[in-house]
Amino acid sequence: MNQTYFDERDVILSVNDYNYLPDSESGAFDIAYGIDKNFLYGCGISMASILFANRNSRLAFHVFTDFLTDSVRDKFAALAEQYQARIVIYLVNCDTLKSLPSTKNWSYATYFRFIIADYFAGKSDKVLYLDADIGCKGSVQELIDLRFTDNEIAAVVMEGNTAWWTKRAETLSTPGLAEGYFNAGFLLINIAVWNAEEISKKAIEMLRDPEVTSKITHLDQDVLNMLLVGKARFIDPKFNTQYSLNYELKKSVVRPVNDKTVFIHYIGPTKPWHLWGDYPVSACFLNAKDHSPWKDDALLAPKTAAQYRYCAKHQLHQKQFVKGILSYVLYFKKKITK
Repeated sequence: MNQTYFDERDVILSVNDYNYLPDSESGAFDIAYGIDKNFLYGCGISMASILFANRNSRLAFHVFTDFLTDSVRDKFAALAEQYQARIVIYLVNCDTLKSLPSTKNWSYATYFRFIIADYFAGKSDKVLYLDADIGCKGSVQELIDLRFTDNEIAAVVMEGNTAWWTKRAETLSTPGLAEGYFNAGFLLINIAVWNAEEISKKAIEMLRDPEVTSKITHLDQDVLNMLLVGKARFIDPKFNTQYSLNYELKKSVVRPVNDKTVFIHYIGPTKPWHLWGDYPVSACFLNAKDHSPWKDDALLAPKTAAQYRYCAKHQLHQKQFVKGILSYVLYFKKKITK
């Protein structure tokens, strides 16, 4: 029996299904995103990067969002047709999620992954959940071929080091986290076991518990780490190589991205779809953009004071001095008129 917390009849308002998969008896590998309007652009190029790097794979993408325009819908449909893939867009009623904890950096959209895991109960054996700020530069075949053991709920990638794990274990009163803590931007979910263990339900209940929320700093990521101790398989970091484009501003840059990297997770406020994020490490994203329906769309210009500040820093770092000074002027103007 599928133990789901969310009833799709209540949370899924509409579905647009663009299926251009070639006829075949074999199924497709399901990849899902949960996004708000700020990540629609990034999500489109993230999908394009996976398709561009995996032209011989049968892939089905599932985008759960609470905001959609005709223009974005048309581009998603064109992307599916261009790469002979399937892209399904789900318009979500997220009223239930808006009462859960949120921060400046993490909106209620971070909880879409719980809706996703519940939605696929009985529909798919496993689903790869990805954050929309992830670009692909390699094959996902290992993930397609991965087989879970009976008690594994998800395959994940470790984040941080022993000191960070120990700190999380102490803060969250979960000793098992000293053996490893993961980033929830990449989750290969064993759907049957996830729902049998009622992970979505337990996570939501914990996020409503004041005792739990007084400890957590990374919202659902902390909660998932607490719930999945001893039940998650840690896999190669190449599947979630985290890199902040703001590292480029430092004199000494640690570069974890290499030839083996499959997914680059662009953490931090500067994304490769920003006008000021054009660096070699952004190549997989920008190349995919050039081979997608977004090829003629401009990269996003700064809008907020914080974005103008980062834009100015990067432009000066890139020796675009006039543009950098102008961005600083606009930053201060934004600050004053805020």
